[in-house]
Amino acid sequence: MRKYLGMGTNALIALVLAITMSQPGEVSGQILNIERERMQRDTAKAWMVNGTIGVRLYNRSAAADSPVDMFGYNAGLNAVYFSEQHSYAAIGHLDYLKINDNDFLNFGYMHLRSHFFYKNNISLEVFAQVSYDNFRGLDPRALAGAGIRKRLLDTKRSTLHLGVGALAEGEWWEHPETEESVNVQYLKSTNYLSFRYSVNDFVDFNAIGYYQFGYDRDLSVPRHRTSGNVNLNTRLSRYFSWTNSFEFSYEDKPIVPITRFIFHFKTGLTISI
Repeated sequence: MRKYLGMGTNALIALVLAITMSQPGEVSGQILNIERERMQRDTAKAWMVNGTIGVRLYNRSAAADSPVDMFGYNAGLNAVYFSEQHSYAAIGHLDYLKINDNDFLNFGYMHLRSHFFYKNNISLEVFAQVSYDNFRGLDPRALAGAGIRKRLLDTKRSTLHLGVGALAEGEWWEHPETEESVNVQYLKSTNYLSFRYSVNDFVDFNAIGYYQFGYDRDLSVPRHRTSGNVNLNTRLSRYFSWTNSFEFSYEDKPIVPITRFIFHFKTGLTISI
């Protein structure tokens, strides 16, 4: 975090605004919220794809001797292919921000997932992921795993799913104070609970909670991670909706000394035309 020292007031303001406007796909860079990105099949289509791309440019200063040049970009991909029995998904996101000569945000991931027998009450998921979060010192994280997905509830207004699985992961961290590289590998259990409830035709609520557990053999201690996302969407009219989202992540024993609990709250008006 030493790179923040000595910045001018204009640059600091630009950084705060840029981070506020940026919307990375995962609050922690640790547990990808795959359930939030999952798309439901349109029975008339085998392929479903959506993507976003954006660029941010800023060159404005109150003083000639304190210039602020900001450059950033973000891109996202969500693609799913449905066969009669199985589905295959690719989800990716990039978010980069540079102010003057300093890189402040450099976040991204690519997630691949196969969902076998997705129509069944009990189904199998196989997944792999590569991610990085230079802002927090993670570059990269790689994992692969598999799990069972169980449909616990499925009504006209409500759905509840439980996922239980295991993964192998490797992480490469940079210590924020010594800049020393730290590499760890773990076998972990990975579990999630996903709930969606349509209150009525106008209000929709959904929440997802993740829990990962691994054992650090070098230190002889267990390591726990939890992550969650809660969304409340209200349709105000045919064209306008009010969206509220709260994300959080907690890690009890970080590999390097970083903030254990982080969160991100977003609220705003969505216009659909």
